[in-house]
Amino acid sequence: MTTFSLLITTSPLASQNFASALQFCNAALISGYQIEQIFLYQDAVFAAAADIDLPADEPNLGQQLAILCQQNHIPLLYCVTAAEKRGMLDPGSNFIGAGLAEFAMRLTNSKLVQF
Repeated sequence: MTTFSLLITTSPLASQNFASALQFCNAALISGYQIEQIFLYQDAVFAAAADIDLPADEPNLGQQLAILCQQNHIPLLYCVTAAEKRGMLDPGSNFIGAGLAEFAMRLTNSKLVQF
């Protein structure tokens, strides 16, 4: 069975890429594939921000991804360095701080998909 690792680099507020990653995860899980990990890097770390206040008519894609990962026991990692560079000091509780080295070590048995 194929196992995937996702690398998301774009902000959940800036483009369709984050929503596409979320759709990919749902489709892969429904089809019986496994997801080894999801790593938020560069502007994607904004999804882990606990203090984002979105308008009522906008979906909180970071929260949706966190719920999906929690329900399916998928590690949801964010790059600590990228978060610090963007002034994000208080991530949400469902996100795990990590570095690129940890992400790379987990890639050994999975196919990488980047959004």
